[in-house]
Amino acid sequence: MRNIRLYRNFIAMIICLTAWFHVHAQVQGPDCWPSFRGNPQLSGSAAVILKPPFKLLWTFKTGDAIKSSAVIYNGTIYIGSNDGFIYALGSEGKLKWKFNAGTSVESPPLLVQGTLYAGSLEGILFALDANTGTRKWKYATDGQISGSANWVLRGIKKETCILVGSYDFNLHCVNAASGKGIWKYESGNYINGAPAICGKLAVFGGCDGVLHMVNTDDGKQSAGVEVGTYIPASAAIAGDKAFFGNYDGTFYCVDTRQKKILWKTDGGGPFLASPAVAGGKVVTGSQNRYIYCYDAGNGKILWKFKTAGKADASPVIAGNMVVAASGDGRIHLLDIGTGNEQWSYEIGSPVFSTPAVTSKMIVVGAGDGKVYVFGH
Repeated sequence: MRNIRLYRNFIAMIICLTAWFHVHAQVQGPDCWPSFRGNPQLSGSAAVILKPPFKLLWTFKTGDAIKSSAVIYNGTIYIGSNDGFIYALGSEGKLKWKFNAGTSVESPPLLVQGTLYAGSLEGILFALDANTGTRKWKYATDGQISGSANWVLRGIKKETCILVGSYDFNLHCVNAASGKGIWKYESGNYINGAPAICGKLAVFGGCDGVLHMVNTDDGKQSAGVEVGTYIPASAAIAGDKAFFGNYDGTFYCVDTRQKKILWKTDGGGPFLASPAVAGGKVVTGSQNRYIYCYDAGNGKILWKFKTAGKADASPVIAGNMVVAASGDGRIHLLDIGTGNEQWSYEIGSPVFSTPAVTSKMIVVGAGDGKVYVFGH
């Protein structure tokens, strides 16, 4: 049975990678972090080796708090701010361009094929030229967009499409080139997080307390798994398993093939952070001020790390380290095996932005409106 499970996980991974490499996109690598959680599966993991200590290289001040998370490509950092602008920053914090979105941009951007996609609290999804910041198109939903967009190849023609959730209860599928809506899938309440993509399946939760699994070709529901209360953040996918937490403090593993809960672990606080998964471990943060590490196979808590503030920022697994930020204004590097702290830096302002991690830098936004860049 174990060999069968390993084979199925391998096949699922190959399907995901095949979809990812089919087009010329900004692929996650040692120097590239092209999306909210690094890749379409939202695994929150980076194949890089981090060697603390780090130093603060530079900061960049925006006009308001930053809840958006950064993406990185070819040395350029892209991030939104509550001041209503989307920023592109070059080396040493030099402004390359900024785009006026009209209202707060809390959702992390997505970079695909030289185009940057980002949603606003007004419910507008923008497509911008990543080099110049020029608007290519905009697509309007009927509610605010809080979560990042994701992308998928749709249909026989492998049409590149953007998927984004909205407070209008819908998951929207939009043509990446034209901005034309293709289909909408209606859930039962607000959608806060981003959809995780693997093959033809979009997996996401929402305020209706259901983990939805939707066919990306036609927008039809494949299945839904009820978990009792709302799911504030995104799920992470590894093979055919989806990992996520709910607001009641229960953490879940769902089999996306069998459409059932494999295990759940109670006792956490509200999970507003999205999990990271790699190497048989799942790491996430909670509003009870703990960073948790679970065994991906059985849900056993392997360790937990106490912070001095709510851990709403989604952690990243980078090699043998966990990069985690929290509401106490600190960024931490933890040993993935033990949870012991290896390095920390006190920013001094609450951090809700998910770290973007490459071999050269760690980037976070903070409540003081600054982008912080760490390196050597």
